[in-house]
Amino acid sequence: MAKKKISDETIALEKENPKGKLTCGIIMSISSIDNCSIEHWKEVQDILKDAISSAGFIARLVSEADDSGIIQKRIIQNLYSDPIVVCDVSGKNPNVMFELGMRLAFDKPTIVVKDDKTDYSFDTSPIEHIPYPRDLRFSSIIKFKDALTDKVKGTYKRANEDRDYTTFLKHFGKFRVAELEEHILGKDDYILKSIEDLRDEIRRIPMKTKMIRELPFDIGDDESYFLVKSKMIKYFKERNISMRGMGKNDLETLKKDLFAYLETFDDIRDACESPTRLERTIDILLQNV
Repeated sequence: MAKKKISDETIALEKENPKGKLTCGIIMSISSIDNCSIEHWKEVQDILKDAISSAGFIARLVSEADDSGIIQKRIIQNLYSDPIVVCDVSGKNPNVMFELGMRLAFDKPTIVVKDDKTDYSFDTSPIEHIPYPRDLRFSSIIKFKDALTDKVKGTYKRANEDRDYTTFLKHFGKFRVAELEEHILGKDDYILKSIEDLRDEIRRIPMKTKMIRELPFDIGDDESYFLVKSKMIKYFKERNISMRGMGKNDLETLKKDLFAYLETFDDIRDACESPTRLERTIDILLQNV
C-alpha cells in the first residue's frame, strides 16, 4: 500500500497547535428536532466531544471559530480545512445533511454516526454509520464512545497513509474534488480591506438606528435591547442555528426555546422587567436577523 505524503495543510495545523493536537469538526443538530430537545443534543455533543478528545483531537462544532465573521463562511471554511469531521445525522436536520454533502464533496475524512431511531438516507447509506441509542443509556454509550474513538484514530491514520483513501466520491468513479480558493493579502491590501469593512459598517449605522427607533418601547440607558441581542447571537452561534428556509412552526419553536433560554439570565430579567417585553424584543430581533 502506497504511503501518502501528509499535506502541507495538515503540517501547518499541527504547528499552529502548541499541544500538537488537530481539530476534529462536529456537524450535528443543536436545536429541537424530531422530538428531541436542545438539552438532548447538548448531551449528545458532550458524548461526541469526549470520544474525539480520547482520540487525541480537539473537538468543536464546524460553526465555531476563534474570530468573528459571517457564520456561513466560517462553516464552509471549517468543512474544507478540518483534518477530520464527525457528523451526526440523527433526526436528518436539513442543515446537517447539507453540510455533510459539502464535506463529502471535498472528499476529506468524515465519520458518520446516527441514533437507532433515524433511518438511513439513500444517498449516504453506502457510508458506514456508527450507531448509538437515542435514549443514551449508559452501557451502550460507553461502547459507542470507544468505537468512535477508535474510528477517529483509524480514519485519520488511513487518510494520511493511503493515497487511494476516500470517504465517498471515489467509490463511484473519478472526480475532480472541489477546492476553496485562498487569497494571501499583503500588509497594504489587508489595511485597505479593513478600511472597506469599516466603511460597510458605517453604512449600516442608519439602518440599525432606524431599527432601534421602531422598537415598541424605549430602550433607555439600560441597553436591554443590546443585552438580549448579544445573548441571542451567542445562542445562534453555539447551536449552529440558521433561519434560512425556516417554516412558521419552526420559527414558533425557536421563539419558545429562545425565551426559555434568555429568561434564565438574571441581568436580562432585570433589564426587560417583564416577560411581555422580552417576548417583544425577541420578535423584533428575529425580524431583523
